[in-house]
Amino acid sequence: MFRNTTRSEPGKRIPTAEDRAEPLFVQSVERAMAVLSAFHHADGPLTLTEITTHAGLDRSATQRMVHTLRALNYIRRDAGGHGFVPGVRILDHTLDYLRLHPLVRQATPVLQELRTSVRERVDLSLVDDTRMIYAVRLQTKRQTFNASLLGHSVPAFCTSGGWAMLSRLPEADARDIIERSDRRPFTPHTLTDPDEIMQAVGETRRNGYALALNQLLSGEIALGFPVLDNHGRPVAAIHIAGSLSEWTPGDYVARFAPLGQQTARALSKY
Repeated sequence: MFRNTTRSEPGKRIPTAEDRAEPLFVQSVERAMAVLSAFHHADGPLTLTEITTHAGLDRSATQRMVHTLRALNYIRRDAGGHGFVPGVRILDHTLDYLRLHPLVRQATPVLQELRTSVRERVDLSLVDDTRMIYAVRLQTKRQTFNASLLGHSVPAFCTSGGWAMLSRLPEADARDIIERSDRRPFTPHTLTDPDEIMQAVGETRRNGYALALNQLLSGEIALGFPVLDNHGRPVAAIHIAGSLSEWTPGDYVARFAPLGQQTARALSKY
């Protein structure tokens, strides 16, 4: 069965027993974040019962957290009265993250120049374990709503940016990420076998860019380029995505791979 959404499973940092044993660890903050994280799985407003289930808390604790977060405008009542949705103050923290992230600040004007040159969709995604999270998205007119949202995430195992990131990791680390991923396919062509994915990663390593066809979306062609930190570790990836109805893979690579590689080198810290 294919997935009905391109979103990757949202990341979740589970505190260890040692974390919780620390005197500085505040469990009420953990519970509040669990309530906010319940909306990662939502397709619409959530009832108090649904928040309780997703957050893994008892109903009394959930009710107190929801009341407090509503008072702070991090949660609000749905306009239709069907439940709760995130409040507008969540966006303040998204802005803080993006404006204070040095790579995002540096990359934005560079990617705008790349977008002008290629006239196709250009993205910057950040590495988060088994997934890539979009931090900059420069769209074409044909993109869908979800494809334009910052914070949208996609799996590393079947995306050009993910393969680009994996290609710059030690082979054992790359395979570990692949094997821990939820490898349910998105299209009939999505690679799900770890050995086949590792072959794609190896080809990416040899070429210096990733070429993904029909992996996340049917009819999509995407190139991915790794962005490295000053230790040579991948921290992000640049994507250039287009349509197979307009491009052959050979022409797409010839036209855009040099530009993408040049941009990725400009943003990397060797």
